[in-house]
Amino acid sequence: MSKRTLIASTVIGAFVLGSSAVSADTLNDLHKEEGRIHVAAAKSQEKINNLYEQSQELLAEYRQVVDETENLKVYNDYVATLVADQQRGIDSLQRQIDQIDETKRGIVPLLFRMIDSLEKFIAADVPIKLAERNARIERLRDVMGNSNVTVSERFRQVIEAYQIELDYGSKIDAYQGNMNYNGTDITVDFFNLGRTALIALSLDQKNAWMWDNGNRSWVELDGSYLESSIEAVRMARKQLPANLVKLPIPAAE
Repeated sequence: MSKRTLIASTVIGAFVLGSSAVSADTLNDLHKEEGRIHVAAAKSQEKINNLYEQSQELLAEYRQVVDETENLKVYNDYVATLVADQQRGIDSLQRQIDQIDETKRGIVPLLFRMIDSLEKFIAADVPIKLAERNARIERLRDVMGNSNVTVSERFRQVIEAYQIELDYGSKIDAYQGNMNYNGTDITVDFFNLGRTALIALSLDQKNAWMWDNGNRSWVELDGSYLESSIEAVRMARKQLPANLVKLPIPAAE
């Protein structure tokens, strides 16, 4: 083999060996790069999956917030309606409160006039339980002068007094008390048939009197009414069953 040929062969062999080494390194680099690419792609996909899951969660939360917002809007509108209705009630109460002083200024004089009228009526009426009725008038006047008693309570007590006076006209009653006859105080049993008749019977049951409201005086009854007066008192006290009795009833005018 010539020297030139030997050198060429050596060069070619070196080139071939060098090319093989370069190709192997390149392939290794390619494999490593491909591996890195796969790893990066897997990480990227994982990030994408996480982002997708987060976006779905955020979307669900958004939809929930939207639903809650709509519900709150409806509820707020409802509450606003209630508040408006309550405000109307408050305004109405305030107007009534503002009128209280005016009402008081009107009702207090009325109560005084009612008490005065009741006192005059009792003075002109049949004297049934007279001391008790006069004491009630005095209590009403004390109540009117007591600053601790409300106007409503004063009104209630005056109306109650009128109701008691009304009841006297429909009750049959017997009670013990004192009467003045010809300047003498006598303890007697009283019997009243409403306001139609008021009889006084002595405790020894020997004398009886009838109230004459026209003359504003007591009139002694004759003996024919004594027994019936005794029976009337006993019937009013539930000591005898109810029955017809003879009483001196004034004729209607």
